[in-house]
Amino acid sequence: MKKIIFLIFISFLLTSKGLATNQIAYIDMDKILNTSKVGKKAVADLEENHKKKIKNFKKIEEDLKNKERDIVAQKNILSNEEYSKKINNLRIKVRDYRNERQKSLDLLTKKRIEISQKFLKKINPLIAEYAKQNSISLIIQKKNIVMGKTELDITNAIMDLIDKNIKQID
Repeated sequence: MKKIIFLIFISFLLTSKGLATNQIAYIDMDKILNTSKVGKKAVADLEENHKKKIKNFKKIEEDLKNKERDIVAQKNILSNEEYSKKINNLRIKVRDYRNERQKSLDLLTKKRIEISQKFLKKINPLIAEYAKQNSISLIIQKKNIVMGKTELDITNAIMDLIDKNIKQID
């Protein structure tokens, strides 16, 4: 009986020692995208483009509001037919504006996703090589972890590799 317990104990030690060689690490992909040099540049370009479009849309909105005020001010002067016609034309312009704005927002979202995917494709080989060199078996995204040792966070090391090796996203 003692020999069986001893064998189980030894096998447990060997198994746990074998598992200890499997290293796990985690990485904060959002931080890498937002703070690496190439990621910052891509995000800044998207934001600049978005701000320009927002500025243009605000100008169009102001123009539509002014047209509405003008039409309302002319309500007593215009015939019912002409007033209805102008209101309908304004409604069409507002609908077109809303559609155009929605298309623009959808396009921005699509570009963000596309850039994120391209960024991931570029950094995946670097992460794989880092994992191979450091004998890491599993890398998990930080957002999927409830709690973990800070020593397991490889974000800064990966960010240094990215800054050295990747200069731009296509």
